[in-house]
Amino acid sequence: MLIPSIDLLGGRIVQLVQGEKLRLAFDDFEYWIERFARFPLVQLIDLDAAMRQGDNSQLVAQIANRLPVQAGGGIHSIERARQVLDAGAMRVIIGSALFSENGAVNTAFAAELAAGVGAERVVAGIDTKSGRIAVKGWRAQVALTPDEAIPQLEPYAAAFLYTHVDGEGLMQGFPIATAARLRKLTERQLIVAGGIRSQQEVDALDALGADAVVGMAVYTELLAV
Repeated sequence: MLIPSIDLLGGRIVQLVQGEKLRLAFDDFEYWIERFARFPLVQLIDLDAAMRQGDNSQLVAQIANRLPVQAGGGIHSIERARQVLDAGAMRVIIGSALFSENGAVNTAFAAELAAGVGAERVVAGIDTKSGRIAVKGWRAQVALTPDEAIPQLEPYAAAFLYTHVDGEGLMQGFPIATAARLRKLTERQLIVAGGIRSQQEVDALDALGADAVVGMAVYTELLAV
C-alpha cells in the first residue's frame, strides 16, 4: 500500500531533504487534500512540533477531519495523543517519547500509552540515521538499533513506522533488504519511508509485507498518484 505523506512546517506543506534542507513548499492545501482523498491512509506530520519550535495544531485538525490520517510530530504525552485523536486522527505516531536518553526503550510509557488510548491507535516511530535511532526531530540519536527496539515495543503498538533518514527526500530508493529484515522482527503492520521513488519499489515492498510512505516522489510528480 502506498501512503502519501503531508509534512507541515510554518503553516505550509513541505518536503525536506534528510529532515533539514527545505526542497519544496506548498500553500494549496485543498489541491493536495483532494488528490489524497482516495487513499485509505495518509501520513500527517507536524514538523514544527517534532522540532520543538511551535506547532500546526489547527492545520492538523483541519486535515484530519478531511482525510484518514495517522498523525505525528511532537507527541510526548498521553494527553497530547488524545488531543490529536480527538481532533480526528485515526492513529498517532509516537517516536522520541518511546526512548530514553540512556539508550533504553521506555516500555513503561509505551504500556501507559497503549492502556490510555488503545494499542490499536498507536504507531511506533522508529527513525534511524546511520543505523541508530534518531530522536527530537532527527537532531539527536540514542544508542539503540531498530532490531533491539521493535521486539520490546511489539505489545504496545498496532504498527511500526520505520524511516530511513539517510535517504529521506533524496529519491535514491529504499534499502529493500532492510525492509525484509524488519519484517521478520514483528507481526504488526510495517510501514517504511525514506527515498522511495517508484511504483515498482512500492510493489516490491508490498510483496515483502511492508507499506510505503511516499513524499518527495509524489510532490515532484516522479510517482503519479
